[in-house]
Amino acid sequence: MPPVSAGLLASQAGVRRVQRALQELDLDGWLLYEFHGINRIAVALLGLGKTTRRSFVLIPEEGEPVALIHAIEATSWRHWPFARRVYSGWRDMEAQLAELVAGRKRLAMEISPGGAVPNLDYVPAGMASTLLDLGLELASSGDLVSRFHSAWTPAQLADHKRAAEIVAGVARRAFTQAAKAVEAGAPTTEGALSDWIRAELRGKGLVEQVDCIVAIGPRAADPHYAPVGAGETITRGQLLLIDLWGAFPKSVAADQTWMGMLGASVDARTQKVWEAVRDGRDAALAFLRQRASEGVDTRGYEVDDVARALISERGFGDRFVHRTGHSIDTELHGSGPNLDNLETRDDRLLVPGVGFSVEPGIYLPGELGIRAEVNVYWGADGPEVTPAEVQREIFLLLEE
Repeated sequence: MPPVSAGLLASQAGVRRVQRALQELDLDGWLLYEFHGINRIAVALLGLGKTTRRSFVLIPEEGEPVALIHAIEATSWRHWPFARRVYSGWRDMEAQLAELVAGRKRLAMEISPGGAVPNLDYVPAGMASTLLDLGLELASSGDLVSRFHSAWTPAQLADHKRAAEIVAGVARRAFTQAAKAVEAGAPTTEGALSDWIRAELRGKGLVEQVDCIVAIGPRAADPHYAPVGAGETITRGQLLLIDLWGAFPKSVAADQTWMGMLGASVDARTQKVWEAVRDGRDAALAFLRQRASEGVDTRGYEVDDVARALISERGFGDRFVHRTGHSIDTELHGSGPNLDNLETRDDRLLVPGVGFSVEPGIYLPGELGIRAEVNVYWGADGPEVTPAEVQREIFLLLEE
């Protein structure tokens, strides 16, 4: 399946591709709703700039798309090549909306039943109820979003692979920086090392979505830890987590987590936790490879179940407090399927072209936090894992 680009639904070719999918899914159309930028999926697919009034676009299963827009926003829609209807008052809007969907029974929208998938739930309850009152059945556009919004282009895949090796290299050099500072008797801090990492990533061309988490053992027990000011000093004998990410312009980020020990050995407790995390990650990757080889449809929650089951068997299930992975598209936390059956039940298909992280973690408050993160592109032949070299053991950074 060829991947997508921004403005897909403002082109004849893009609309034809979507209409084929609508027919496969037995949908009467895709109704996109946008107001003031709240629906980032609609903004991207329609190629919109700034808008401040409610708008609707119906992509029917066959025939020409129609946009229903406010009278003051013609400029924002001047790129739109298809039919356009205009309203000014709310009564007019509701009447024209009813005409727009008349005769349709089942329409896809950016909704998530039960609010299960928040990054797909962009239609306000009031607007959804208005449409339901018109006799419509509203279906989630989740699999359409994956195929036509979150799938990577070949150029984005190539950029991501290059970014992945840069990110991995910066992580390794960051551990070396921390170790050298300890050896020199002037240990660095979490904040200073974070600044160094961000500068290195930008210096290598990853100038978008750039940031990191640097946390010593107990602080890493907070999965989204951010130091106050300089943060903690990174000294001998400490476990160090480095999570870092960045993207080339208008492309797909690489997002990785690595673990190092400021010492020559790892204690038995830390090693046990590390092995549970690492093996949970690897179980998820093995499951993905097996499903791909068997040609079996795979959904996000199933991958989460595999990683979570292994970590639970090792006795740490209650300390794995987040999903196994998040979607990655042109946003670090994208709109495609997540690997999640904890925070949500993400039952969306992993369709060819989507990407996501695989990052189980175990967090023991006051003691330590360990995470092992790689990224996966779900290609036509199965999962492609980045970076090329996956961490097998905690890096030992100092000699006795």
